[in-house]
Amino acid sequence: MENNKMRAELLVHALPYIQKFQGKTIVVKYGGNAMINGVLKAAVIQDVILMTCVGIRTVLVHGGGPEIDEMLKKTGKESRFIDGLRYTDGETMEVVQMVLCGKVNKDIVALIQEAGGRAMGLCGIDGAMLKAARKDESFGLVGEIEKVDVSILNSALGAGFIPVVSSVAYGTGIDNGKPLNINADTAAAKIAAALSAEKLVLMTDVPGILRNVGDPDSLIRAVTRPELESLKKNGTISEGMIPKVDCCTLAFEGGVKKAHIIDGRTPHALLIEIFTDEGIGTMLTNLV
Repeated sequence: MENNKMRAELLVHALPYIQKFQGKTIVVKYGGNAMINGVLKAAVIQDVILMTCVGIRTVLVHGGGPEIDEMLKKTGKESRFIDGLRYTDGETMEVVQMVLCGKVNKDIVALIQEAGGRAMGLCGIDGAMLKAARKDESFGLVGEIEKVDVSILNSALGAGFIPVVSSVAYGTGIDNGKPLNINADTAAAKIAAALSAEKLVLMTDVPGILRNVGDPDSLIRAVTRPELESLKKNGTISEGMIPKVDCCTLAFEGGVKKAHIIDGRTPHALLIEIFTDEGIGTMLTNLV
C-alpha cells in the first residue's frame, strides 16, 4: 500500500513537467558510458520512449567513439586526435561512416523498437540534413556544419518516430557530396538550434560542471550564459568540459533556452533531469 502511494506521488510530482514540455522539442546527445553499459543503455532507451509517450518531441543524437576505435584497431589503423577531434583521413572516414551510420545507429533503433518505441535511424547525409564544409586541412575529413535542414526530422517527429541521428554530414565545396565526420556534441547543438528546441541535454561521464574537478560534491547546479566566460578564465571550466560548454553556447546562439550537462552513468538521468525539481547535473540558462 505504501509503495503504491509513493508511486502515485511520483507521478503527481512529474505532472507539471509533463504539462510544461508536452509538444516541446528536447534534443539529447547520447554518448559515453551510457552507450556501452547494458543497464544504462536500457535505462536511456526507456527514458526516451517515456518522454515521447508523454508528448515530448525527442531527438537522439549519438556518438560512437569506442566502437570506431575498436573497428580501426581491427583494421590495423591507429586512432589519432588533434585538439580532441579525431583526425579523419579517407580510410578512417569509411570506418566512421560504416560504424556510426550503420552498426551503432541501427543498434539503437532496434533497441528502441524492441522496448516498444518507434524509431527512425538517420544520418546527416539523409536528405542532406547536415551540410558541412571541411573544418581545416590539418583535421582531414572533419566538417563544420553550415546548414541544418530540419524537414526530415519534423516529418519523423510528426509521424510519431524518435529520430536517431548519427553525426556524419553531407559535404560541400571541395567535398561536395562526400561524407564528413562531425563532432556529435556540435551536431546536437546545431540540430537543437535549428529545431528551436526547448532544451539541449548532453549526457557525459562526469556529474556536470565541478568547482573542483576532483570533488563530485562541488557540482555547480546552475549557471547563466554570462557566467561561463569567468568560469573558463578562472580554470573552473577546463580541458574536456570546454567543448561541452561551447556546444551549449552554440545552441544558445540559435535560441535554445536551456542546456543541461548530466551524468549518463546515473540510471534514468534523463527522467531525473526533466521530471523532478532537483534535476541532475548542471543546468545552463540562456540569459544575457
